[in-house]
Amino acid sequence: MRLFLYCICFLYGQSASGWGFWAHQRINYMACFTLPPELFGFYKPNIGYVFEHAVDPDKRRYSDPQEAPRHYMDLDRYGGVDAVPHRWNEAVEKYSEDTLVEHGIVPWAIQRFYYALVRSFTERDQARILYYSAVLGHYVGDAHVPLHCTRNYNGQLTGQKGIHGFWESRLPELFGDGFDLAPGPCKYLDDPLQKAWDILRESSAAVDSVLLFERQLDSSTAPDQKFAFEDRGNITVKTYSAAYAKKYLTMLDGQVERRMYLAILRVGSFWYSAWVDAGQPHLFSMPQTDSTESIVDNETAGSFLKILKERICEDQH
Repeated sequence: MRLFLYCICFLYGQSASGWGFWAHQRINYMACFTLPPELFGFYKPNIGYVFEHAVDPDKRRYSDPQEAPRHYMDLDRYGGVDAVPHRWNEAVEKYSEDTLVEHGIVPWAIQRFYYALVRSFTERDQARILYYSAVLGHYVGDAHVPLHCTRNYNGQLTGQKGIHGFWESRLPELFGDGFDLAPGPCKYLDDPLQKAWDILRESSAAVDSVLLFERQLDSSTAPDQKFAFEDRGNITVKTYSAAYAKKYLTMLDGQVERRMYLAILRVGSFWYSAWVDAGQPHLFSMPQTDSTESIVDNETAGSFLKILKERICEDQH
């Protein structure tokens, strides 16, 4: 039974779920400090909320079958980022909605929830502002992960199964406290959808090195040095050893740190741009204590694609 448990935990720990909880929460947390004073004054009392709820989309993956495609886009299915029309209607016309959903829709998820945040700012709806800030931060963060841009998302096609969680969860959890995660002030985004595609272009360009360096390291490492077993509570977890992780981090030459750093800057920039596009409303902030679960309605559940098609049409002109 103990063997079964740690095997299950290893598989779960390496699942394709985006940045691990540690990284997602810190991306949202640090993004607050990129904001100008008039907006930081709203987020500061609620920084614990955007920190905690940064992982809500990953939690929904197990209850909402339409959630998973919002976290990635397998660009190599199409021949690269330039092969896919950037506007939703044009992409549907070229590939069909079913094909797009099958291979991931993260840039349009970012666009959709960006508009939801703009609307929430316009209405000065504090609960929705915080909810959509947290969720939008998650999807923007996911777009910065190289393995979210390839069908070989977990190394399953190259004999490297587990590399997804290794790169985005294990490395930040082990070494993230030493990363420079203070990128300075955020910037206004003239075209949020195009920024989402620019982020995917960067991430896609890094896929080869993510896979190549781990293959090289694996070929020179004995199996009993690659993995270790750690006790987490009452469960023993099989995971990549700290020594192996350190060597991989060195080979990547700051790549994980750079992607987290940029994710923080871009999350703050998306929040700030939504506020500006809403007319820079004055916000009187009180700490958010009420549950926002009721917000997870048609905005995020079954009718997501219907709403996407209806409401992003304004960006088609």
